[in-house]
Amino acid sequence: MVEARCMKCKEQVEVKDPQDVVMKNGMKAVSGVCPHCSTKVFKIVGKNK
Repeated sequence: MVEARCMKCKEQVEVKDPQDVVMKNGMKAVSGVCPHCSTKVFKIVGKNK
């Protein structure tokens, strides 16, 4: 269970269909969709080791 902030709902939501992503700078992140409004949500998790 991963939570991220939805900018449209303005609240912490559980990420629907989470996918692990590695950004260009090497940081790990989780990308998914808000279950309420279907807006894309994104959360940076930490450094890639």
